[in-house]
Amino acid sequence: MNITIKNCNNIDNGDVSIKENCLNIKYAINGTGKSTISRAILSFASDSQNNTEKLKELMPFKCVGVAEKTPAVLGAENLKTIKVFDEKYVDEFIFQPDELLKGSFDVFIRSGDYDRGMKEIDDLVETISKMLAQDKDIDDLINDFKELSGSFGRQTKTGIHGASSLSKAFKGGNKVVNIPAGLEDFRDYIQNDNNYKWIKWQLDGKTFIDISENCPYCINNIKDKKTIIRRVSEEYEAKSIENLNKIIAVFQRLNQYFSDETKDEIDNFIKNVDGYTDEQVAYLLEVKDQIDRLNEKFLNVQRLGFRSLKDVEKVIDALKAHKINLALYSHLKSDSTKQKVDIVNKAIEDLLDKAGELQGTINKQKSLIEKLVKANSEEINGFLKNAGYRYSVGLIEGENGQYKLKLSHNDIKNEVSDAKTHLSYGERNAFSLVLFMYDALKSKPDLIILDDPISSFDKNKKYAIVDTLFRKEKFFRGKTVLLLTHDFEPIVDMVFHHTDKFKTCAVFLENVHGELREHGIAKSDIKTFIEINEENIASQINNLSKLIYLRRLWEIAGKKDYGYDLISNLLHKRDVPTLMANNTSRPMSEKEIDQGIQEIRAKIPDFDYSDILTLVKADDEMKKLYGSVNNNYEKLHIYRIIYDDKQEVIESDVIQKFINEAFHIENDYIYQLNPCSYQLVPQYVIDECDKFIQQL
Repeated sequence: MNITIKNCNNIDNGDVSIKENCLNIKYAINGTGKSTISRAILSFASDSQNNTEKLKELMPFKCVGVAEKTPAVLGAENLKTIKVFDEKYVDEFIFQPDELLKGSFDVFIRSGDYDRGMKEIDDLVETISKMLAQDKDIDDLINDFKELSGSFGRQTKTGIHGASSLSKAFKGGNKVVNIPAGLEDFRDYIQNDNNYKWIKWQLDGKTFIDISENCPYCINNIKDKKTIIRRVSEEYEAKSIENLNKIIAVFQRLNQYFSDETKDEIDNFIKNVDGYTDEQVAYLLEVKDQIDRLNEKFLNVQRLGFRSLKDVEKVIDALKAHKINLALYSHLKSDSTKQKVDIVNKAIEDLLDKAGELQGTINKQKSLIEKLVKANSEEINGFLKNAGYRYSVGLIEGENGQYKLKLSHNDIKNEVSDAKTHLSYGERNAFSLVLFMYDALKSKPDLIILDDPISSFDKNKKYAIVDTLFRKEKFFRGKTVLLLTHDFEPIVDMVFHHTDKFKTCAVFLENVHGELREHGIAKSDIKTFIEINEENIASQINNLSKLIYLRRLWEIAGKKDYGYDLISNLLHKRDVPTLMANNTSRPMSEKEIDQGIQEIRAKIPDFDYSDILTLVKADDEMKKLYGSVNNNYEKLHIYRIIYDDKQEVIESDVIQKFINEAFHIENDYIYQLNPCSYQLVPQYVIDECDKFIQQL
């Protein structure tokens, strides 16, 4: 798959190759455009309407307003789903308040086998749901029970809570049935089905009656009636009357389910003139208790399934426990209640006939979950141990039967409640990357992109992550993965040391003034710095560059003999070679010079001190040489030699430091790419050098 990217941030044009079912490593120095590649390709994971808008975000400033310079990505049309690991993913999905990974149940537990097992259990218990569904009254009964119970509010030691809707509606007696003396003229309004609306209307209008002696509605004189009108607001409150109506309606709907004695007592309660007594409260609480218990029975039967029956050895006992003994519900003894209870008990009896099959299916599902919990926990904890982290994870079952991934420290028993706070930056990144792997495997995207994920880790943690992610077939091995990195160590591990363990395709990315190019990296391209210098010295490059590599070779090997000193004198343009001894400089003797020449000629047979000296002192010739070399590494050294004896220097201390330190041993890997073949020196550094070279 070849993807072309145009006019996206610092990439004017470039082709990115992605080999399917393989780990594609794109190694590049910072500033090449790795994140731009990720974002450009990701635009095709959005629906077609958003592609253009997503790409617009990558518009370079120099292209704004230029119609023919709009961002474009070609060749990614077949990538329907793309999963990207970057900072945005970590912020949105990792280290959630109650679990390490958002949706960890779906990632680690839910699978095709899990869903099939649940369906088998549901199919076995569907007899109950079907029988309950055939009687619509059961759902209404459950809802009415719930509403009536809720009207009691939070229970107190003395009975019904004063703020409950039941208390507000009946504490002062039922003033809808028992209209207070003097308000009889309002009977038709007070006892109307919409009485609470009328009361609210009457209360809202009360503020207008003092404007005039006339009724604000009919303009008739109401001077003598204002006291009576005001009494309505003193005796009635709209919300309380609304609550009273609702509760009475529920009592009336449930009337058929109460015993005869209970019906009478409830009727007395509803019609009470002066409000309820303590004895009535105690009685109502008994009724409520039986309602709650019976309602819970109905609800438990409706919820019957794997979670409530997973204690396999006790399935029969669990099913029998769901049967309802109506004798325990004295307030609810009625033919209507018995009819509903018989439906439930009959369904339980039918299910008991299938108890053996149900036990087997539940046991199979339980074993599957235990296997998934054990396998996933052990894999993640194995990584944490190998990487040296003193943490472990576990899939913990929650109240809703779903499992969530939790974190604990090896030194404590309880889970770490706020993982993000306790983990270091490196630990958070390591957790995030491994959890992302499981998430990506679950969603099975066409392409997985890892945007510079492991450069912040030390060596052992890097390899632990690389080994976890890419070595096993069950993880990312064999998947289409794009790894963008400025870290060379993963390439050394996977392309050089362990080619048998990893399936990779590695390239070096370079960006020269907006043109993005790929340069393949094979195992043979990875060499020690000694091998690289030996190779370049033996190549067909100019002798000055060979001397630069030879000096580096002797420097890293610790062989600073007369040949090394002679090269240093040449690079500093000295007519008479000197030697440092006891912190003082003296001319090298003829014997020392001859010995140094012989050491150099053992590597560069046609070496001549005077020829090289003439070259380094001739700015025009050095300028030509600078223009003729093809790699930035040698350009940098030639630039340094040219300006060694000049006052002009690049103003930027950072770039100057880069130039100066390139003369000495780099703080780099044991294994490297040949800077003669790969542009490892940033182009912006060479651009600054070019400006000064052009001024010569």
